[in-house]
Amino acid sequence: MSVQSLGNEGRTGESPADDAVLLIDDPSALMRLVGDLSDAERYALDTEFHRERTYFPRLALIQLAWDGGVALIDPLAVDVAPLADLLKRDATAVLHAADQDLEVLERACGTVPRRIFDTQIAAGFLGHGTPSLQTVTERVLQLRLPKGDRLTDWSRRPLTDTQLTYAASDVAHLLELTDALVEQLEARGRLAWAEQECVDLLHRDRGNQDPDTAWWRLRDSRQLRGSSRGVAQSVAGWRERQAIERDIPPRFVLPDLSLLSIAQHPPKTMGELREVRGLDGRHLKGVGEQLLAAVISGRRLTDEELRLPRVEEVGKDLRPAVALAAAWVAQMAKDLQIDAGLMATRSDLVALLRNDPDARLRAGWRATVVGEPVRRLTEGDAALAFDGHGGLVLEERSRRPVTRD
Repeated sequence: MSVQSLGNEGRTGESPADDAVLLIDDPSALMRLVGDLSDAERYALDTEFHRERTYFPRLALIQLAWDGGVALIDPLAVDVAPLADLLKRDATAVLHAADQDLEVLERACGTVPRRIFDTQIAAGFLGHGTPSLQTVTERVLQLRLPKGDRLTDWSRRPLTDTQLTYAASDVAHLLELTDALVEQLEARGRLAWAEQECVDLLHRDRGNQDPDTAWWRLRDSRQLRGSSRGVAQSVAGWRERQAIERDIPPRFVLPDLSLLSIAQHPPKTMGELREVRGLDGRHLKGVGEQLLAAVISGRRLTDEELRLPRVEEVGKDLRPAVALAAAWVAQMAKDLQIDAGLMATRSDLVALLRNDPDARLRAGWRATVVGEPVRRLTEGDAALAFDGHGGLVLEERSRRPVTRD
């Protein structure tokens, strides 16, 4: 696969020879590409980014493919904001495992595609689990994509031929893969399910973490009691805001170990703060007083000000129902060849049995396939039984009056 660098001297509308890939590193070339795709009904899209040492993802490459071409856009050489014009059109963007790509695009372009089709989601409705692009391409198209270094440095310039080939392969067959997946989904009557799941993914909230709930992510946060929870909320919130402002990972501001230690044994002075396990001068430089103020503020939080994580549980009388329903969902997922996580998670079952108004199992295809049968099970209108072959079946149950001697 050859690479053609496209600047002012070239036209993106001209099809590259055979397997050539266009490298877009010039603003005018990007504008021409966006214009040339104005009538495209669909296009394949992928991104390469890093976020190991930053709070926000750092975009390093955008890959685009359409019927007749592939382009690699270098965001380190050109402002990719004009891509927003393409993303806002009615054309369908085809991606694989799109969630993080959507976050990256929203930050880089100020928007996300108007329509998407996620091939990983589609594969999940066909019994492939949540496969990598390489796996699903090999299974469905019998094509082996080039193997690349998953940990390669995409911010390095110039990009190597191996990197360019690997990046291009991530989108080169996505449209062909989509056609094959859509054909199989239509044959099983599941295309509408996959499309609805893509719509839900597209509209998922991808905003920043609420600083006041950042402490929920701490390991063992649910074991904190009393004023320790208030200190954890205040200090974790301070850490999150610092990370956002400085664009560094929260752990670079304050290690989790130190945060939990502070929550369990709140220091009252700078001297005590310096003795906290895991803290050193680089963590306290210029912010020690702020951190101590956050500790003091956390100790003063009232119960009304405390943001507690939602308890994903039901009453004792319904706990057996959750376990039974989860076992049945796993069996159904196997029988229907659908990724169990797509059908219903334990949290989905809890939300349904708790009568949450926004429970996923109350709407769409999940309501028919999972929600309604689980309702019948918990209300006594159906029962689970072994089928004699190690599987479970949901059987209708006729209610009979219970008589007591």
